[in-house]
Amino acid sequence: MSAPERKIASSIEELLVGAVDREPMLTGDSKSGARFERVTIDGHPHVVKYLHVDDDWIMRCTGDLTCRPATVWRAGILDLVPSCIDHGVVGVATGLGRNGWGAAVLMRDMSPWMVPEGDGPVPIDQHLGFIEHMAALHASFWGWHDTVGLTPDVYRLAEFSPQNMATEDARGWPDVVPRLIVDGWARYPSIAPAVADAVLELAADPTALAVALRACPGTFIHGDWKMGNLGSRPDGTTVLLDWAVPGEGCPTLDLAWYLALNAARLPQSKEDTIVAYRAALESLGISTAQWWDVALDLALLAGSVWFGWEKALAGPGPELAWWVERAEAGLARL
Repeated sequence: MSAPERKIASSIEELLVGAVDREPMLTGDSKSGARFERVTIDGHPHVVKYLHVDDDWIMRCTGDLTCRPATVWRAGILDLVPSCIDHGVVGVATGLGRNGWGAAVLMRDMSPWMVPEGDGPVPIDQHLGFIEHMAALHASFWGWHDTVGLTPDVYRLAEFSPQNMATEDARGWPDVVPRLIVDGWARYPSIAPAVADAVLELAADPTALAVALRACPGTFIHGDWKMGNLGSRPDGTTVLLDWAVPGEGCPTLDLAWYLALNAARLPQSKEDTIVAYRAALESLGISTAQWWDVALDLALLAGSVWFGWEKALAGPGPELAWWVERAEAGLARL
């Protein structure tokens, strides 16, 4: 599966030809440190996202010196995304900043359709639409292999490891979230003793988990299905932004991320959400009988490897207990 390569602008000036009303933009759901700007082009509102490893701790923690959103655009991968998903990207410039490692991503302004900030559940129809369209993305790329150099699986799984946070410590903690990660992991052993040692070991070196997941079916995954990146257009199309950590991976990894990071906003149980996703895959002709249980257990273990710190910060309760139980099931698969 391939598409013609897309043109890349060599400068901001080339990318923003005809742009007016340029002004800085603040966004509450962006936690990475990236900078945003609003512009108007041909009378239509657009947003520019500026990316550089010096500014973005997610890029540092996933080893991104090339700006993966630019790679996805250049390779034409976004042109292959199913029509039920609107990625919003209209252009990219590269070669920016120190060593030319930076990029700027120009997007249509999707703010009217984005999920509102907050902690309350989203409408059930919207949630199920997200799950159906997640399955549609995975089904349309089923069997896809990364030949363009996107997010390595080990880097993806180690994104929030305590070891990665040492870089942020050395930089003087320029962002809030890395300090929370350190605090959460420090609490994790006392709050989840049944799995803490194994989960922290995998966070530090997820090779065993990565190898096990490679034995499961692969596809193209987005990598960050959080509500802050999601929205719904009036026709039901899902808006899916921020292609910062895409790559080849087991499809249930996107599902596990969605369940973990959006836990407070789910209008139905995790179990029912899992059933809905599997049914959506099956409806698209993807047989799951041979691999589902293993792939789900491993991906939900990855959920704790990513977000055990966040569950620890929230304290004891049903949410933490659910993830501990699922981590135990995943560990039994290794």
